[in-house]
Amino acid sequence: MIGLLQRVTQARVEIAGSLVGEVSKGLLVLLGVERGDTEKQADRLLERLLGYRVFEDDTGRMNLSLQDIHGGMLIVPQFTLPADTQKGTRPSFTPAASPEEGERLYDYFVAQAKVAHADIATGQFGADMQVSLTNDGPVTFWLKT
Repeated sequence: MIGLLQRVTQARVEIAGSLVGEVSKGLLVLLGVERGDTEKQADRLLERLLGYRVFEDDTGRMNLSLQDIHGGMLIVPQFTLPADTQKGTRPSFTPAASPEEGERLYDYFVAQAKVAHADIATGQFGADMQVSLTNDGPVTFWLKT
């Protein structure tokens, strides 16, 4: 499972012009599910995302986590993250989980996130989404479990 996290001052996702999720200070997480991923990988990725220290403390060092700052997390399904881009000029989506398995694990991840953290917003699996954000830093990390 892959989480591309971006530290944001704000992020939002719209579908057909309607707002479906937004957060202010926190993380935008693009979530990719790979073939063979399980709930164990989802749980580990969530644990890492909630505790990953990407927010600045009083001394300006990245020493605080999302939980420390009580920030929001916008979780957006991103089918293209697991793509194989090693050769050619067209990505292969063979490494990605099937749509059914991807949606199942995405829903599981979101449900676990809502139990573990108060401020969770989401996109919609399989939808044509427009995502906008203000990356703070910019700070972007790729986490894989």
